[in-house]
Amino acid sequence: MAQSAITPVTVAVSPPAVAKLPVRAVAPWAAFFGVLMLVLLYFVGTEQGALSVFSGESVHEWVHDGRHLLGFPCH
Repeated sequence: MAQSAITPVTVAVSPPAVAKLPVRAVAPWAAFFGVLMLVLLYFVGTEQGALSVFSGESVHEWVHDGRHLLGFPCH
C-alpha cells in the first residue's frame, strides 16, 4: 500500500469572544416584560370574572381558548 506523504495540519481555533451585557442595560427591559406578562396573565385568568375591569363579554371571547389552554376554568 502506498503511504501518503502529506500530513494533516491542525490549527488551534479559539472560541469567539462573547460580549457581556451589563445588568443595567437589561433590567428595564426585564421589568417591562415582567409587568407585560402579569397584565396578560390577568386578562387571560381573571378578566370577565369576579374582578372584571371591563363590562361585557368581549375580553372573555378574545382570550377564551388561551384560558382553556392554560387551565383556567371559565364556564
